[in-house]
Amino acid sequence: MTAPGSPHVIALDSTGLGDRSYLVHDGQSALVVDPQRDYDRIEHLAAEHGVRITHVAETHFHNDYVSGGIELARKHGAEYIVPSGFDIGYAATQVSDGDTFGVGALAVEAIHTPGHTPNHMSYSVRIGDNAVVFTGGGLLYGSVGRPDLVAPDLTVQQAHDQWHSARKLADRLGDETPIFPTHGFGSFCAATQAQGLSSTIGHEKASNPVLTEAEQEFVDTLLAGLDVFPAYYAHMGPANVTGPGEVDLAPPQPVDPAELLARARRGEWIVDLRSREVFAAGHVPGAVNFDLSGSFINYLAWMMPWGAPVTLLGATPEQVAQAQRELVRVGIDQLSGAAVGGPETWLEDSVQAATLRRISFSDLAQEAADMHAPYIVDTRQILEWEAGHVAGAHFIPFYEVADRLGEIPRDRPVYVYCRSGYRAAAVSSLLQHEGFANVVLVDDMFAHAGEAGFTIEATPAPDREPGWTWIASRAAVRSYSETSGVNA
Repeated sequence: MTAPGSPHVIALDSTGLGDRSYLVHDGQSALVVDPQRDYDRIEHLAAEHGVRITHVAETHFHNDYVSGGIELARKHGAEYIVPSGFDIGYAATQVSDGDTFGVGALAVEAIHTPGHTPNHMSYSVRIGDNAVVFTGGGLLYGSVGRPDLVAPDLTVQQAHDQWHSARKLADRLGDETPIFPTHGFGSFCAATQAQGLSSTIGHEKASNPVLTEAEQEFVDTLLAGLDVFPAYYAHMGPANVTGPGEVDLAPPQPVDPAELLARARRGEWIVDLRSREVFAAGHVPGAVNFDLSGSFINYLAWMMPWGAPVTLLGATPEQVAQAQRELVRVGIDQLSGAAVGGPETWLEDSVQAATLRRISFSDLAQEAADMHAPYIVDTRQILEWEAGHVAGAHFIPFYEVADRLGEIPRDRPVYVYCRSGYRAAAVSSLLQHEGFANVVLVDDMFAHAGEAGFTIEATPAPDREPGWTWIASRAAVRSYSETSGVNA
């Protein structure tokens, strides 16, 4: 990854959030960039490589996760470095454009690169002439961080700032300089997803639209491609500015079948982490299904009422432990408990497991031919719907379902689809949780809908004011806040 005499960079993936943290060192002293809240993973890496953490730096105040930086720095007596311009609730070194500091043999320079956030910093790290750059939510692999996470009225300016910031990095750093972004690997903080797993300044200059397109062309394309981002993001920035507390990863209290049933009857969120295939075959009545894979935490934290009690159900203790890590990364610390095994151990003998019918688009086409106007729900996101959907389907994005239950009939089958089945499974289980008795999961790739005989129609995209994604997401936050008592 690095040439002799270069900074040694170790990437740490948080695949659920689509982010990376980094440990960069000279063989003795180490700088940590954008650490997740479960920072014990960083500590293990430092111990494995025999280096001491002396500095921890944030490229920006994150919108998609709660940082572990402040606690990691406190624990190791490291200097904590954050972008300037915030009234923060803890001791830290605030850096501005051009500020420098040393980490052993590493020479670090802060480079102000606004666009993802107004105060965003990139960090150039050198040993002699050999440099790497940590770009956070600025310059990504083939993309940039989205510019609409702060406020609607800043979106257009932020998009222009991204264009100028990318050129600032390209002008200041050599073509051979490796780039290490925080976002872009599935994170909703990226405007589009990353292209590849590594890159350099030179490669981005030849391929990244922010460096190949004229400014207005880039801005127009960037803004047109933005969709709604997770509602829970509204809680991340404030937590990072005020200062999150120490994380507790102790195993949650076990929940017995009687208590589990009582929680289900109270309508609490009981989250089944097993695959949708296994969930559909038998599950606790009232449980919701979020398979512990892919973007599990993004979808769970987006759909659940913020602050709601959560009980985890996993096939193994390892499943529960991994889900707990994902939850604390977004500030969901207090779990109500957990149970391990399956319906045979989770339910009392007198309680029958619930099931969820799964079909393909071909199956749906056959069933639809025998009924009048089947109620089909497309639960994808706005840009997906506009690009093409099943003719006659009802568009209810997964993040709006809880607020639009009154639109969905309870007296006939309700068929739910998404792109691959993951979100549709979450929505189908949520409808069961809300008392819908005849829900059918279309567990199939959307690409198969046309092959099954459905007409696929597109919806022309309306002219939208810049910042509409922020406004739509904030509306969802307000809805959650009203029901949970949380101030958004």
